[in-house]
Amino acid sequence: MTTTSPHAPLRPLGASHARWASGFWGTVQQHTFHTSIEAMWESLSDPAVSPGLRNFQVAAGLEPGQHDGPPFMDGDFYKWLEAAIARLEVAPDPELAARIDELAHLIASVQREDGYLHTPTLISERTASAATGEEAAVALADRFHFETYNLGHLITMGVRHYEVTGSEVLLNTARGAASFLEDLATNKPVELARSAICPSHYMAVLELYRATGEERYLRLSEAFLTVRDDFEEGGDDNQDRIPVREQKVVAGHAVRANYLYAGLADLVAETGDEELTAVLSNLWDDVIDTKLYITGGCGALYDGASPDASPWQQDISRVHQSYGRAFQLPNTTAHNESCANIGMILWSERMLAATGDARYADVIEQIAYNSLLAGISLDGREYFYTNALRQVRDLPYALRRPGDTGQHPVPAPPASDARLRESYLSCFCCPPNTVRTLARFHERAASLSAEGLFVHQYGGSELSVENEDASLSLREDSDYPWSGRLVFTVTAATGALPLHLRIPGWVAGATLIVAGEAHAVSAPGSYTRIERTWAVGDEIILDLPMPVTVLRGNRLAEEVTNQVAIRRGPVVYALESADLPASVLLEQVAIRRGTVFTPVETEIAGTRVIALEAEFAVLPATPDALYGELDDAPLASTSARLVPYFTWGNRGVGEMSVWLPIAW
Repeated sequence: MTTTSPHAPLRPLGASHARWASGFWGTVQQHTFHTSIEAMWESLSDPAVSPGLRNFQVAAGLEPGQHDGPPFMDGDFYKWLEAAIARLEVAPDPELAARIDELAHLIASVQREDGYLHTPTLISERTASAATGEEAAVALADRFHFETYNLGHLITMGVRHYEVTGSEVLLNTARGAASFLEDLATNKPVELARSAICPSHYMAVLELYRATGEERYLRLSEAFLTVRDDFEEGGDDNQDRIPVREQKVVAGHAVRANYLYAGLADLVAETGDEELTAVLSNLWDDVIDTKLYITGGCGALYDGASPDASPWQQDISRVHQSYGRAFQLPNTTAHNESCANIGMILWSERMLAATGDARYADVIEQIAYNSLLAGISLDGREYFYTNALRQVRDLPYALRRPGDTGQHPVPAPPASDARLRESYLSCFCCPPNTVRTLARFHERAASLSAEGLFVHQYGGSELSVENEDASLSLREDSDYPWSGRLVFTVTAATGALPLHLRIPGWVAGATLIVAGEAHAVSAPGSYTRIERTWAVGDEIILDLPMPVTVLRGNRLAEEVTNQVAIRRGPVVYALESADLPASVLLEQVAIRRGTVFTPVETEIAGTRVIALEAEFAVLPATPDALYGELDDAPLASTSARLVPYFTWGNRGVGEMSVWLPIAW
């Protein structure tokens, strides 16, 4: 979201008004710009590693050959470009600008006259010949070719390219793609509905509407919803079994769900549809209250069925990479695709803009400091596709590899193969999605509304805003999330623009001092309003106490019964076998009630973090048999440390768990 919408009172700030200039997020963003984006380009531009660039070169007739890689590779290439454009906006670079311009013209040159752009089909059209009897591929012949997904990311990237560079090369390409979707909505609605999986195009056409002001794109977004609701061949896996307005719970593929609801939240920001707003609010609550992992992970199940879709077995809808039942949250087999977690950020930030409710910003923070950052290695070069909360040795079955989407399987690894991040995944949707999210994370820092400046996320921002009669510039100095002391200094100001600071839902006992005087603090999970005539040098000091918190799960979350998780501030912690004595196994470690956790500064893979040291109970070894007698020997003890969940897996293969048993 980049511009004003009539029914979204909060307007997110772009790079000209919000920057991560220092602190935690400043470091992450610089690492993203100078390591992740460049390393990913090395992969995408090297045909020995990735067909990302070469597919466009082949489609343009610049190289011989056939399409290679998954059919959604185009969209993943566009996501990388979106990240590169974000870097260009924040840190102008002539060499990068020239590379992006060259790629823009390459992509535009491939587009068909009707606006269609999908390299597998376009390459097939180019290489098919009557002499060989090879027939050209047909657009939308297979819903798992992800054409609308690709077109959606093309449009989003094209709009961002125009906003940052002023060039209309990719904006015109975006217009063409939207025209193709318009034709489908009008003349081939069934084909459009059948192909509308991972619906990035919902968000995309509304970005195009905001950039151009052309009403046709708003009408197109409404047509997408109508086409989906009229579709009679749907299922829970794609959230099209029943009309959206009748949906009470979130089911099916978590990426598809979160993208859909984010796009619909964009729609209500433009239309003010109160009924649809209420539906989205209830669905969001369903996820947060019953289906969200403590790390912010979304989509618990690799595969399954949707048993509530129908009482008849033949009509039960298959589900894939999906939300399960309420409180169905396995740990070792948790799927939590990185794209799904990012999709929840997209959905939540749109709900935040529409409502101003701090709970949406709380969830963005929960995801950002935990499952989002876990999806990328600390050196910024390797990625997770799934984000489990537990890893154990000698797992007697293989978990799906990133390249196996369910439609295009790749060989499974040996059953003992543990999760490790990889620099290049054959299913490459998550890495560029992670990188574009981090590259644009400054857009989640704060918003401006008629009520003033709202600061949502902390971690080293510089903000500068103005309205009709006032302006305010702030610099945040903090060691957040390792310390809860936040110091905002007014660096420029005119008038009395109100300032709203988020008081996180996890905090208790927050204090606030404004220009040397104590100021009342609102309840956790809200914004504290500060209204005064600002002067340069004014300091706003917000202290958020960060005691270590021991958390339990709901009684219905059976996978975590009699276990606890540890959180300090917004950061969830985990135990890795690397931090245990060789004689103690992961499953033996338990937490006693009243355990004191001591924060200690340390480094993991060259990254400074705060770990938690404590004395843990050591349980008797578990039996080799399926069941065995309880050993009543006295419990031993061991010293160990917990590390931030997002840092796990950066020290080689090992075991890990977020949830640990209680030793009563």
